[in-house]
Amino acid sequence: MSKTIHVKKLFKEWRKEPEYIKEFEELEEEFAIANALIKARTQANLTQSDVAKRMNTTQSAVARLEGGANPSIKMLKRYAKATGTKLSIQLT
Repeated sequence: MSKTIHVKKLFKEWRKEPEYIKEFEELEEEFAIANALIKARTQANLTQSDVAKRMNTTQSAVARLEGGANPSIKMLKRYAKATGTKLSIQLT
């Protein structure tokens, strides 16, 4: 019989591991981009398929962008236009 483990419990355990923390921090920018894309889409009340149609691409391509793929500036501009937002890049 398989045992179900809650995701939050797993993250709590993983965060105790220095190697996990290091790897997680190294991906911080990718997570930030993915979160910003998902937020723009959901605030526009759009599905991935809706955004894909507006970008003239596939739903799976949008899913890859939102999953942390390394998008180009051109692709980010297309995504912003599709969601009715404006691309803004900052170096802090």
